[in-house]
Amino acid sequence: MIMGKFVIKTTKTGFTFSLKAGNGEVIAVGGEVYNSLASIKNGIASVAKNAPIANIEDQTVEGFETQTNPKFEIYKDKAGEFRFRLKARNGEIIAASEGYVKKDSCKNGIESVRKNAPDAPVIEPEAE
Repeated sequence: MIMGKFVIKTTKTGFTFSLKAGNGEVIAVGGEVYNSLASIKNGIASVAKNAPIANIEDQTVEGFETQTNPKFEIYKDKAGEFRFRLKARNGEIIAASEGYVKKDSCKNGIESVRKNAPDAPVIEPEAE
C-alpha cells in the first residue's frame, strides 16, 4: 500500500508543508509558514501525533458540542465549502484542508489525515 508523505517546500518567507495521500492528492497543508527546518519538523511531528487522537468538532451543526484540543474543526468557508483545521493541544492551527463541496468528503479528508499522518515520511526540499 502506498503511504502518504509530508512534503516540505521552501518559500520566500520560510518553509511550508503539505500532507499528501498515497495517490499524491494534498489532504492537508501546514497552518503557518515556518522560519526553519527544525521548527517545521516540530510542526509536522505535532500533526502526526495529534491527528490520530483528535476529536471532531462539527461547527456546521447548530448547537454543536465544543470539543477539547487537539481537535479537527469542520466549518464552512465564505464560498460555502466545507473545510477542516487541526488544532494542537495549545489551540494553534497546525494543519488545514482544501475546500470540499460535500461534508462527507471533508470527513473523509480527516480520516485520511488520521490514517496517513502518523507514519508519513518527511520529504525535505532539495538543496539549492
